[in-house]
Amino acid sequence: MILETLKVAPDELLRRTGWEIKPQGACKAEICVPLPESVTTSGGLIDIEKLARRLAMPLVHEEAAGLWSLGPESGAKALTSATAPDFELPDWKGQPFRLSSLRGKKVLLVTWASW
Repeated sequence: MILETLKVAPDELLRRTGWEIKPQGACKAEICVPLPESVTTSGGLIDIEKLARRLAMPLVHEEAAGLWSLGPESGAKALTSATAPDFELPDWKGQPFRLSSLRGKKVLLVTWASW
């Protein structure tokens, strides 16, 4: 879910993620997660930062674009950052290449396996 603000109406949250805010908490299918009252603002909007923490959903901010991305629920296995661990592999010429050489740049990793 791409966001421009961290306050979202409950109906938009339901439409875009499948999570419905009910008196018993945030519910999706047969799963309901109790929520603290502070997740809902005085205007009835949902505080996405608090919701993401409670549902263990990754929340990433792209400051330059002014956007946030709320990832899918992860069963408490969300990444704590968008920083990949360093590794070294041969490049297309057979020379060693370290991922850390691209630190500070946006990188898309594409992997493939023959099996």
